[in-house]
Amino acid sequence: MHVRRFATRFRGCDPTESNPKEVTISSAHLTADGFEDSPDNVHQGHQPQDRHDEPTLIEQPVGGIPPIVDTQAQLEHVAEKLRAGTGPVAVDTERASGYRYGQRAFLIQLKRQGDTIWLLDPEALESLAPIQQALNGVEWILHAAIQDLPSLRQAGLWPDRLFDTELAGRLLGYHKVSLSALLEHKLNITLAKEHSAADWSVRPLPEDMRNYAALDVELLHELRDVIILELQAAHKLEIAYEEFNSLLTRPHKPPRKDPWRRTSGIHEITDRRTLAIVKSLWTTREKIARSRDLPPGKLLNDRSLVAVAKSKPRTVPQLMKIPRMRRKAASRDARRWLQAVQDGIKVAQDPDKVPPMRASSQSPPAVKAWRDKEPLAARRLQTCRNRLARVADQQNMPLENLLLPETLREICWRPPEPITPESVERRLSDLGARPWQIQATSAVITVALLDPDPLEK
Repeated sequence: MHVRRFATRFRGCDPTESNPKEVTISSAHLTADGFEDSPDNVHQGHQPQDRHDEPTLIEQPVGGIPPIVDTQAQLEHVAEKLRAGTGPVAVDTERASGYRYGQRAFLIQLKRQGDTIWLLDPEALESLAPIQQALNGVEWILHAAIQDLPSLRQAGLWPDRLFDTELAGRLLGYHKVSLSALLEHKLNITLAKEHSAADWSVRPLPEDMRNYAALDVELLHELRDVIILELQAAHKLEIAYEEFNSLLTRPHKPPRKDPWRRTSGIHEITDRRTLAIVKSLWTTREKIARSRDLPPGKLLNDRSLVAVAKSKPRTVPQLMKIPRMRRKAASRDARRWLQAVQDGIKVAQDPDKVPPMRASSQSPPAVKAWRDKEPLAARRLQTCRNRLARVADQQNMPLENLLLPETLREICWRPPEPITPESVERRLSDLGARPWQIQATSAVITVALLDPDPLEK
């Protein structure tokens, strides 16, 4: 494969310093027996090109394609190198959600300035505690942190401080905020990316997949630095750090109540007896999937599950006559699916155990129902949306970043009593709005709640 490498320097800026500083990329070499620094592998960082040129294609990290860290001895060495590094650490994860059960990380990529890229295999390592300890107090750079934080938590890792390049791009008003889009726009660089939907649980991990993973953190430091400059120029740096901190401090969500109700096609079920069978089949599928470390849909997809529940087969031959059950994966567990149907029928005979058609919820109903159920609330929401959209335009950011849609729906459905500037601010704070959001939206919301416009036709 042809590889392009560049020995250049990039001017960046640390948020804690007023003067720009030089940022360079260096690297280390992993030998067959362990880790060893290699001056021959030290290269300078990539520099943004003239914007009139075509984007520069980066096919491989400047330090080469890293190996996998999969022994505790190697992990201890990585921890020491990270501890000795300077500045933030770039972090990313790779999952195998289409191939394995759950959302755990099968690869964790790390890079600190002046150091190599490290690829950790969490499945092979007893504990990542040395990495957590080495990075205490260090800012972590992630792209779309909301996707990676849960799997990092599951692996025993959690940042003290965070910089999210994707969220920062949204706050700056960019319509395209993928890593590739921001790198091209801000650094005039494009990455060779080919394995976004790959099975990251395979071992040994092929070289081309290791290359893909390493490129995800190769330029996060440079991207962070240019974005910080733009956030400062737009007077949004403090706002950005409020948002980043909120991702780290928001309460951990409890498990979803009745997750089986999210089964695709469940709206076709019109009676509680069949609904009980859906729940039984869903629960059985989860148990099998967890025990085999497979995605539930690989065993029996949602449409098949609903079809079985509606058919209510009493024998294996009846079960296998259902068109959606003819797949090998579904037929393998035919007797267990049949038992789940029978268990559901048995539950449905007990009025105290059969599930209700609709789950009880304290959340507001679907917005499309507001006009009929609660016209005044519909007027409040319409007025708030229209006026806050103008505020978002002035702030040059999406409305959903100015204020979360669920926060706006909640305060419009159940406004504080009485409606005053102070009560609206308290309500927004209780709902999780950040101080900058409250300052930007509370006055507009207060007026809209007190005097909403008529509903538009």
